[in-house]
Amino acid sequence: MNLTRFYRSVFELNGHPIVAKSLRAFAKSKASKPFIRSFASLYNLNLQEAHKEIHEYQSLHDLFTRELKADVRPIAASPGSFISPCDGVLSVVDDLTEDSTFTVKGQEYTVAELLGTEKASEKYAGGKVLIFYLSPVDYHRVHVPLDAEVENVYTLGKKAAPVNSIGLRYGVRPLTRNYRLITNFEATGIPFSHVMVGALNVNSIVRTNPNSHVQRGDSYGYFSFGSTVVICVPKGALTFTGKTGPVKMGEEIGRWQA
Repeated sequence: MNLTRFYRSVFELNGHPIVAKSLRAFAKSKASKPFIRSFASLYNLNLQEAHKEIHEYQSLHDLFTRELKADVRPIAASPGSFISPCDGVLSVVDDLTEDSTFTVKGQEYTVAELLGTEKASEKYAGGKVLIFYLSPVDYHRVHVPLDAEVENVYTLGKKAAPVNSIGLRYGVRPLTRNYRLITNFEATGIPFSHVMVGALNVNSIVRTNPNSHVQRGDSYGYFSFGSTVVICVPKGALTFTGKTGPVKMGEEIGRWQA
């Protein structure tokens, strides 16, 4: 078996629902344990940061959802710091149009599609959309970017298309059709929406924090197989640092309007 071809086709490219369902079952089973070392080696996972030793993981799912040691992702502590909620590659869409339209890999989306209603999107006209892409190498847990109150939480979508360069350019509009967990927050009286977009299998998102008040850096949930986090912020709410590309959870990517 060519493990490189196997992993890259299954974990990155294959969005077929039957394969996805089988993959999820396999990844959560002890039958996947023999694949842990080869997967970690193929993607050069930094397991020095992990809370457990590699032999302690009982399945690929355990490895994907690994927790990190307490000190390896310091949380920016300055008042007003808006942090990256995850490890990944950040891109930013500035100055959303009046109908909150944004373009990713040549496909046009609206915030209304992402959040489910026109009313939900109105507050983001002229604002920003921050998109964090997670790959198999990344830490798959997602955290809270700012001290905030949880206004509401809901899910949308049923698709399971891959959210990578191929899926984004040629797929079925994965950012607004895939299964996703949407949380609307409020911080200092200003709203922002936090969207975890699933990929490869439906229901691959787990919310781990049920609290109505959350603090910057709190763990919020995880992806079973990785995907994308999208954050929508209103016009003037966030002063962005300007840094795009690779980011780590906990680093400051902007300052929130107090």
